Amino acid sequence: MPLSEQEQRLLEEMERNLYRNDADFVHAVGGVRGRRPNYRAIVLGVLLAVAGAGALIAGVALQALIIGVVGFALMFAGVLVATTPSKRGAAAPAPTESGTAGKPKGHQSAGFMDRLNERWDRRQERGD
Repeated sequence: MPLSEQEQRLLEEMERNLYRNDADFVHAVGGVRGRRPNYRAIVLGVLLAVAGAGALIAGVALQALIIGVVGFALMFAGVLVATTPSKRGAAAPAPTESGTAGKPKGHQSAGFMDRLNERWDRRQERGD
């Protein structure tokens, strides 16, 4: 169901206010767009978490508190390693004049979210 003109104007006004008043939020949300996941850190984190789960189970089976605590700490560290974004490549590629990061326009394999982001960027350029 399409929005009425009044609803579209209200939505655009809300978007402009968001960009004007909450620049930190926009920067934080927009800065993640160009990053790729660090697969090495994810694999290392999963391995640590599995080893920690094994140590925790062994600690419970052997009734050894220290082994259980070490296992829990390993699991926690594994989850942190797997989910924390890396510092390497933290700078996202600078947007080009069209607002996209070097992607060809109208590329057939572009995902749904990529197409939505491109449309959003084009609409922001027209509105500002």
